[in-house]
Amino acid sequence: MLTDVLIIGAGAAGMMCAAQAGFRGRRVLLIDHGEKLGERIRISGGGRCNFTNRTVSPDNYLSQNPHFCRSALARFSQYDFIEMIERRGIPYHEREHGQLFCDESAEDIIDMLRDACDDAGVQRRMGCAVHSVTALATDDAAAPRFAVATDLGTIRCQSLVVATGGLAIPKIGATPFGYKLAEQFGLPVIAPQPALVPLALAPEVLTPLKDMAGATLDARAQFDEAAFRENVLITHRGLSGPAILQISSYWQMQAYARGGQEKRRPVSIDLMPGVDAAAWLCEHRQGRIHLPNLLAERLPRRFAHEWCALLGSERFVSRPIGELSNKELQVVAERLNGWTLMPAGTLGFAKAEVTLGGVSTDALSSKTMAAKEVPGLYFIGEVVDVTGWLGGYNFQWAWSSGWVAGQFA
Repeated sequence: MLTDVLIIGAGAAGMMCAAQAGFRGRRVLLIDHGEKLGERIRISGGGRCNFTNRTVSPDNYLSQNPHFCRSALARFSQYDFIEMIERRGIPYHEREHGQLFCDESAEDIIDMLRDACDDAGVQRRMGCAVHSVTALATDDAAAPRFAVATDLGTIRCQSLVVATGGLAIPKIGATPFGYKLAEQFGLPVIAPQPALVPLALAPEVLTPLKDMAGATLDARAQFDEAAFRENVLITHRGLSGPAILQISSYWQMQAYARGGQEKRRPVSIDLMPGVDAAAWLCEHRQGRIHLPNLLAERLPRRFAHEWCALLGSERFVSRPIGELSNKELQVVAERLNGWTLMPAGTLGFAKAEVTLGGVSTDALSSKTMAAKEVPGLYFIGEVVDVTGWLGGYNFQWAWSSGWVAGQFA
């Protein structure tokens, strides 16, 4: 078989790229080892797909090169994708923090992209595994550059686009294929790690928290300069909730900031965000209320009582707040505004929303998404070392990077 463009991976980035290349008049073949088109889209957002965010900017992404994503996001922005949605007539709504969801079903997004591919003349083959990729020696720009052995036979193409995603959610078919292909062609890969993922706590940290399991807190999670105020959930395995998922990416990235040699540091949780805990405690100093009952005015009651027991002295539980010393109240205030917990790791790719790391952006052109040293080879979407925040940012990277590659492949 012979085609101009072969795209491996029929997800968000792959379908966007296929449609764009097809509209340019290129012969495009889109293949995927899975049987279902856009499965990641289908299961996202509780089946309603958080397809982008109104506040997308390069600041919402993590990468070894934080400026790499700037070009693609500017050339195909969240507003461009919203225009596609509105032109299609897909009803959607906005939730907190600028997140946009389909009103009805994620299938609306899949149908839109499928129809765009069909209108652009894209050929599609699902359930098609790739066995090997070979570079073809040629000086002719119009000649095939790659021979790809697949279940369909050998496919020769001028441009090969890798949109195979990362390692998150292995139950729907995630594989390291894209990373191995990059390494085959000499492109460096930043070690993939789970991101937007719950954090695990070691037994000695977790055991004292066991009676808090199930508590949900409106809190501010912080690591270094990154901070997110959303829900924090205490689980039987550690920490979860949107604020923790967000901060987990930064915690993971720090661990590899110096080749994996840097010692891990704890995460800080502000249990009373926006409140000066010391001043608040001082306001109630004259009362006879006990500390657990006072904290229960702002925190879940069961959590407040169990948390006070962690402070290390029976006085924090048994004595009225007015009988606590200034030093004791200072300890309470500091921990309320900065409760530190040391994660032991994460719950892994099975519980991760996305993958941190991937094909190094140093090896790719930010203008085209092509490999600088391998003509005709492109990497887009999650397989690249660009990881967004929770809230539609990763889908926007898929749309943007796929759109850009589709202008050149």
